[in-house]
Amino acid sequence: MALLALVPLVYVASYVVIIGPVDLWELLARPRIAELLRNTVTLAVVCMAATAVLGVALAFLVERTDLPGRRLWHGLLVAPLAVPAFVNGYAWVSLDRSINGFTGAFMVVTLSYYPLVYLPVVAMLRRLDPALEESAWSLGHSRARTFRTVVLPQLRPAVLGGALLVGLHLLAEFGALSLLRFPTFTTAIYDQYGSTFNGGAATAMAGVLVLLCLVLLLAELRLRGNRRYARLGRGAARGAVRVALGHGRWPLLAAVGAVVALAVGVPAFSLVRWLAVGTSTEFPVAELVEALVATVALALAGAVVTTLAAIPVVWLAVRHRGWASTVIERSTYVANALPGIVVGLALVVASLRLVPAVYQTAALLVAAYVILFLPRAVVTVRAGLEQAPTVLDDVAHSLGHGPLATARRVTLPLIAPSLGAGAALVFLAISTELTATLMLSPIGTSTLATEFWSASSELRYGAAAPYALLLVLVSIPATVLLMRTDSPATKTERVPV
Repeated sequence: MALLALVPLVYVASYVVIIGPVDLWELLARPRIAELLRNTVTLAVVCMAATAVLGVALAFLVERTDLPGRRLWHGLLVAPLAVPAFVNGYAWVSLDRSINGFTGAFMVVTLSYYPLVYLPVVAMLRRLDPALEESAWSLGHSRARTFRTVVLPQLRPAVLGGALLVGLHLLAEFGALSLLRFPTFTTAIYDQYGSTFNGGAATAMAGVLVLLCLVLLLAELRLRGNRRYARLGRGAARGAVRVALGHGRWPLLAAVGAVVALAVGVPAFSLVRWLAVGTSTEFPVAELVEALVATVALALAGAVVTTLAAIPVVWLAVRHRGWASTVIERSTYVANALPGIVVGLALVVASLRLVPAVYQTAALLVAAYVILFLPRAVVTVRAGLEQAPTVLDDVAHSLGHGPLATARRVTLPLIAPSLGAGAALVFLAISTELTATLMLSPIGTSTLATEFWSASSELRYGAAAPYALLLVLVSIPATVLLMRTDSPATKTERVPV
């Protein structure tokens, strides 16, 4: 899996060597590159911080307070996963053309990606032993200090993993940023390939993206540390105490409602509006059905293969810690920071030279999906395996069970929710993937994302609306699957914050 994920990196590295250090320096030592670097790094850092804060805050309100309608709000807060980032950008831009640049990109990306932090934090909050917090309270710690010193450290894998996914997605994001006219390395790479055909400059910028990805991976690894988070048993047979919000209940409820309105309400209103009044609106049933079937088939195949591919990588990283397993796991993240067009070109070159029979086949396209979205599955499955105690494996071995039987009867049931969540996240990503699909899909194959982009890039918002609506509808089942996590019984604390 690591070797497959490193194919795009080998392609970029070999091309950089061919360019040579002198020409490479001339390509990179330009004011435009400095501007792109500033834009990319600033947007990534700010959005990672914003999604982390927003995801943790919303998860705490839903899981640990007496916020009215918590189950309903949980579903609505997960719903942005069903709205692709470029559809969200399309919704805002089509309603108000002044929404662009850094402000527009920051708003759209944050509203689109905060569930990548919110969901794993919710899952970990539900599994934390409330006795840890109660022990801190008994020692005189305030609730704020308890959250900072007891709860937040336990949430570290979820927060860092989610923020890492957000950062990697931002490095490779094209559709939304192109619609919002905010230039980054990814949009510049597409411009170089699409308009000037300057492969050298595009590959040089892809090399910079690889370096930025490595910085993110090293930072996340340093912050994560070597701490283990598994515990034996489910703790006390009751849920955590909910905090009463008191007079702050209604302002906080309004804030949660505002997030939902901006992240879900605006795209929904825009789609309905363009379906109703768009002059280019049409419903080509045959084309819609064909794109729908292709999208679902490719997304299901890619989700299953990618999730299965993540299991050995995560198992090695968690159960056999060391520098080698760390390098292998981290290597699967690198390609996620590269634009789909670079991954597509790398696979075209590799397939033509090594296995020409798979060129322009669905198998090669699925391989691209594995390379692009393996980190989604790895992060999610790792969060589950981190909390599966190794002592249970030892007990199973002592009872005569072999490794495969232990994995089937003990470990896999424990991480089954994480496997389902990882597959759902990959399904959502594949159903909205654009550029690699355009390049690698078999002749005559089109998806909802490619048809939507074809219409929206020509400013035919009405024609794009049916494809966007189907994209949202296709994403709903996977989003519902992500929401289906059993919550322990809870009680409400009577003392206000």
